[in-house]
Formats: sequence, structure tokens, C-alpha cells
Amino acid sequence: MRELFRYPLCRSCLHAPEPLSAEFFCVSCRTPFQNAFPLDPQGRCAICRSGLRGFDAAYSFAAYEGVMRQLIHLYKYARIKTLAGPLADLLARAMPLDESFDAIVPVPLHWFRKWRRGFNQAELLARSLSKRTGIPLAHALKRRKSTRTQAGLSNRARRENVTRAFHARAVEGKRLLLIDDVMTTGSTGAACALALKRAGAARVALLTVARADRRLSVSHLVPSESLVESSDHAE
Repeated sequence: MRELFRYPLCRSCLHAPEPLSAEFFCVSCRTPFQNAFPLDPQGRCAICRSGLRGFDAAYSFAAYEGVMRQLIHLYKYARIKTLAGPLADLLARAMPLDESFDAIVPVPLHWFRKWRRGFNQAELLARSLSKRTGIPLAHALKRRKSTRTQAGLSNRARRENVTRAFHARAVEGKRLLLIDDVMTTGSTGAACALALKRAGAARVALLTVARADRRLSVSHLVPSESLVESSDHAE
């Protein structure tokens, strides 16, 4: 009953999301593929080969669909902030075991959007993950301009939309774990990572609760009309 009181869903739904699985993944961004054709002999996808990724690696717990998508919508749009804890547990499960990090950095919101929403979902996730892992939380990024919502934009338009949107303070030689709720094209994460690299970061890995799985029908990935107007840095 306590679980039902804290979250507007039952225990089975809360623990329903399964880890993302695929036979073929890009070794850098962990994008899942149906076959090995898009990957080069080193296992990298075309986007990673082109150098458009600002981050060195990307990790996600689950596909952004089904119960996982509903949980994130409850957290992000219905403002059920208590879900930050369970979602941070999923982040912890998705962390790479062969990497160590000096700090956890949340993707920032523009101040106006944070004021309108009342919280930054990535910041709450990062804070919860920091408590679980003991890795310090660092507010190393600032969003210096408000951008259009990423929903509905093409991949190129998404990249252009967030170009130079972020500024980072000095993080010379640091290995950083960048946190966000959802990765779609990776454009927001790439822009953040590039800013951190310009500020001296030695390595930046992106970690999200969920990611868009292009193997699925697009209809699974489009936010409902009632929620899309609230979208901020969903990529």
C-alpha cells in the first residue's frame, strides 16, 4: 500500500521495464540494429564514424516505449517527482562496469523552462544516482539560450537547434557521466558533451533511462498531443 501511495501505479508496473536488448549494437553509442549492415568492421554506426557524436559512449537502460515510456511521462510531465528514485535505480543498472567517473553532470534546462515546470528531471535523476554510487554531482553545464522543443524536428534540425546552446565551466581532465531521461537522436547529449570537451573534459559518457529504438514503429515513439507541448530537452 505504501508503494501505491508514493506512486500512481502498482508494484508490477513499477518493475516492469526490461533492459534494452539486441543482437547488434554500435560499440560507441549503443544504438541497436536489426543486422550488422550499418556497422563498420570496428562495430561503429555511420553517425559515430562521421564524428557527429560529441560523447565518447552512450548507455541506456530500456527502449522508450510501453511501460517505460509511461513511467517517464508520469515523472516528467505529470510531475511525479518521487519516481526519480526508481528511475535512478534503472540508471544505476545501465552504468558500464568497466568505466570510472569523476563526476555526474545533469543536462541543464533553461531557467524559464525549469521555473515553469518546477524542476529539472535530469537534475533529480543525477542527484539520486550520485547518492547511490557515491560519485560527486557537478553542475558543470549551463543552458545559455532557450531552444525550440526537439519534438517533431529532423535529425539535422535537432543538431542545429542545440548548437552552442550550452556552456561548461572548467572540467580539465575529468571523466564525466552526463545524465538525461531520454535519448532520441543524441543531439542534446552531443551538444552538452562538446561543451564539456571544450572545457577540458577527458571523456564524456551519456547515460539515460531510455532511448528511442528505431527498430520499433514510429508510433511507439511519438508523445501524445497532451504531453508534447511540455517537452523541453527531450531529444
